[in-house]
Amino acid sequence: MNPARLLLVDDDKDLLRLLTIRLEAAGYAVSAADSGERAMALLAVERPQVVITDMRMPGMDGTALFEAIHREYPTLPVIMLTAHGTIPDAVEATRRGLFGYLTKPYEPQALLAEVARAVKVSGADDDWQGEIISRNPAMEALLAQARLVAAGEARVLIRGESGTGKELLAQAIHRASPRRDGPFLAVNCAAIPEPLLESELFGHLKGSFTGAVRDHRGLFQEAEGGTLLLDEIGDMPLPLQVKLLRVLEERQVRPVGSTRSVAVDVRILSATHRRLEDEIGAGRFREDLFYRLNVVTLALPSLDERRDDIPLLATHFLKGIGERYGRTLGGFAPEALELLTSAAWPGNIRQLYNVVEQAVALCTGKLIPATLIQNALASADGMASLEEARARFERDYLGKLLRMTGGNVSQAARLAKRNRTEFYKLLQRHQLDPALFK
Repeated sequence: MNPARLLLVDDDKDLLRLLTIRLEAAGYAVSAADSGERAMALLAVERPQVVITDMRMPGMDGTALFEAIHREYPTLPVIMLTAHGTIPDAVEATRRGLFGYLTKPYEPQALLAEVARAVKVSGADDDWQGEIISRNPAMEALLAQARLVAAGEARVLIRGESGTGKELLAQAIHRASPRRDGPFLAVNCAAIPEPLLESELFGHLKGSFTGAVRDHRGLFQEAEGGTLLLDEIGDMPLPLQVKLLRVLEERQVRPVGSTRSVAVDVRILSATHRRLEDEIGAGRFREDLFYRLNVVTLALPSLDERRDDIPLLATHFLKGIGERYGRTLGGFAPEALELLTSAAWPGNIRQLYNVVEQAVALCTGKLIPATLIQNALASADGMASLEEARARFERDYLGKLLRMTGGNVSQAARLAKRNRTEFYKLLQRHQLDPALFK
């Protein structure tokens, strides 16, 4: 794990050097600035997780520096070092968002404890981000917001284009939350037909409809004590939106076919690539549900908006894919990396991953050449073909029917409104064995 990055600001160069040595000895990566103006110039380059600044400095003093940081990076923790006479100023700054202050002379252990506390809040001390990799300022600011909101129970609406990593961000929020030891479950509301989606979310009782051969616990009950992500919530049918709203208000679910509600303790995160305000205007999404879900909004930038992350992401994907393929690759040729950085990415990170995987699969040398990247970009637009999308949907749909019916082909065929012969052909096409679902 990379060490947390600190930015020290003090006009006393001897003290700056002493603090740098002390904090580096404690395992931190330290950058130093001898003025507030210099610190502001370094912020965008160094991207620290914590700023430690003296209060009294010529030019831009510590208070002015804190206010400038707070305007541009509102979630970045700032610790102020203050003389006894300026304590009231530090207290006032704390009311405005200053993370903390230490009065001179301070004990070295007190400084280390305060820095450790700030690092923990910034999220730099653990692996909660998972597979989210970034050095982009906008993305890092978003992750800082996600880390803060993870600590509570507020519902979060994650917005972003397809392929930007909405589910990864939801998983990260779960890992950083007090519910981290509970389950994390996700359901794509656009991929499941309405009759099945209600059962998938809320469960059903045996005999509640044709093919319901046993009780089924829905995802709300399965996620008890944890987090449930409602992905592509903008595609949820209106009748189910009404039932979801009731669940959010009452914190209870009623399985299909039941007359009794069951209490649930689940944190709800939702995600969408749609602009829900437009969906509300068109009558396709309920305004009251929107406000229930949209307590906090996190908007993921597209890959085009974080091009400085492309080399970092591509190299990370190359390593992982190379290991999976049993290949040791030295990286990308400079021209290949330039192509990746300048290309359009309508499919975002998912498309970048696919391009890198195709290049790895066809590479015969130690470096990925530009020609392979060029060919992969020409053949991959970030979207599956219609045939691939249809095949994926059919397989998922058939699997859900078999799970609901306990592998009973006759009942599953009736639910799908297909005769047994046709249904068996569909199962054979997707290599699904009903016996595995019994």
